Amino acid sequence: MRLNMMLRIAAGLFAGMLISGVAQAGDTPAELAGVKLVGAEEVVKAQSAGAVIIDSRVASEYAEGHIKGAINVPYREKSEKAVNFDAAQDEFNLAKLPADKAAAVVVYCNGPECWKSFKGSTVAMKGGYTNVLWYREGFPQWKSKGLPSE
Repeated sequence: MRLNMMLRIAAGLFAGMLISGVAQAGDTPAELAGVKLVGAEEVVKAQSAGAVIIDSRVASEYAEGHIKGAINVPYREKSEKAVNFDAAQDEFNLAKLPADKAAAVVVYCNGPECWKSFKGSTVAMKGGYTNVLWYREGFPQWKSKGLPSE
């Protein structure tokens, strides 16, 4: 009887945390030092000027649809969804980015609640890339604007 009561209390506390958002990761920050935050229109301009577009989502999401011309470099995250994440726990293949570290690189994923583009942009910047553009709103916004996808 006592165990049953403890389980109900624990379940109630867990449900309360989920409802309040304590147990859920929040949206990514609205800025990232050393990286330029861009919107859809700026991505279009950057791409037409030769920027490389990086889709940091998993291959199955990329296959379902992506920004036209984007290359898939999945950010495989095991680290916590936090500003001070430990990139050593994750995988992001910088070798798939341009050899020229001054080249413009746009990184995106599934919008503000998706941490892959935030983390990928951070890792690229720390890896020596000096012209990283973070498209925080990502593919959902791109699609909603009817911009070129494939």
